This record gives sequence, C-alpha cells and structure tokens, in this order.
Amino acid sequence: MSSPETSPEGEAEAPAEALPVVAPQLRALRRRAALTLEVAARSAGLSPAHLSRLETGQRQPSLPMLLALARIYGTTVSELLGESVADRDAVVRSADMEPTAAGGWTYWQAGAPGRGMQALRVHVPHGSQGDIVRVHPGEEWLYVLEGRLRLRLGDATHRLAPGDSAHFDSLTPHRIAALDPGGVELLFVHTLLQSPTATLCLGPTPGETP
Repeated sequence: MSSPETSPEGEAEAPAEALPVVAPQLRALRRRAALTLEVAARSAGLSPAHLSRLETGQRQPSLPMLLALARIYGTTVSELLGESVADRDAVVRSADMEPTAAGGWTYWQAGAPGRGMQALRVHVPHGSQGDIVRVHPGEEWLYVLEGRLRLRLGDATHRLAPGDSAHFDSLTPHRIAALDPGGVELLFVHTLLQSPTATLCLGPTPGETP
C-alpha cells in the first residue's frame, strides 16, 4: 500500500476520503479565532497559499502542522479533526499554568482556552516595550498585583499602583510600561477570541495593519 506523497512544506497529498472533515474544520476554527488567512499562516510558519490549500482540501496537514494550528487557534488536534471535544474544566490550577515568554513579557493562562474572554497573569519587566502602541478590536481589563504601572490611553497618562485597575476599549491607542526596576505583575482580561497570546497582548508587529 503506497503512502501519501509529501510536499516540502510537510503537507501530504491528501487521499480524497481523509479531507471532508479536516478542511472545513481548519477554516471554521480560524474564523472562530478571528484570524485572517494571512495572520494565521504567518503564525504557523506557512504562506497564505499553503494554508488556503489545507482549508480547501487540496493538501492534508502533517501532525506537526496540526499541532501548530491547534496552538494558534486555542484548541486541540481532536477538534481540528472534527472529533468531539470534552467539556472544559471551569477551574484552572496554579500548577497547570505554564509560563510563555513573548516580546520580553511572561504570560500565564489564567482561564480556559476557547472562551470569548481570555484571562492571563502577566509579568512586564522594566524597560520592556514601553514605546509600543497597541491598537486592536475588543476590550481590555487589567488589575495591578505588584509594582507600579504606567498606562497611556490616547493622550492621557495614568500611573497605577497595586490594587488599581483599568477597563478600556482597546481601539484606543494604548501603551503599557513598568515603572519599578522589578517590573509589574498584572491580571489581564481581553475579549479577542482565541487569538495568539503574542498578538493579543503585544499588538500588531511593525508594518502590520491592526
């Protein structure tokens, strides 16, 4: 029995019977995550054309590619394959919160993936990304746990101490910076569904349209 032909991108030429579920699931989950084809493809290390071929059933993704797409879409390989997904646990244990580093910040998932809101615990080091302006759809709420924060919203500058919070429309240009040498610890909630952490919190990369 011959095996499927594999492309240099790690995609296999798909047997016709393997595709009816996978291809539409890939497209549906990307749209549920509110990601354009270009943004999702770049996050997965693909070109938009490669991802489009996966979504239209012209190619079947390899397991490593499925794992990458599941991470980007905030779901599981099982859901990508159209299998039923177990009920999400309402409780997130501290021991299960693994840190993720992006752009100098450190994030811990404090909520379940795949929800309409995403909750994070964030450490912002002193001197990290204070000049980056973030503008994107949605709402943000943050609460200062430790340290002092400088928050710029439009033309206004606010200094927040432990116990202070802010809730704002994230289409308002905003900047976040730690005022203390030890950085600042935050609780952070936003409403961008299942987008990658780096995109959600760090904002668009230079030259990218929000």
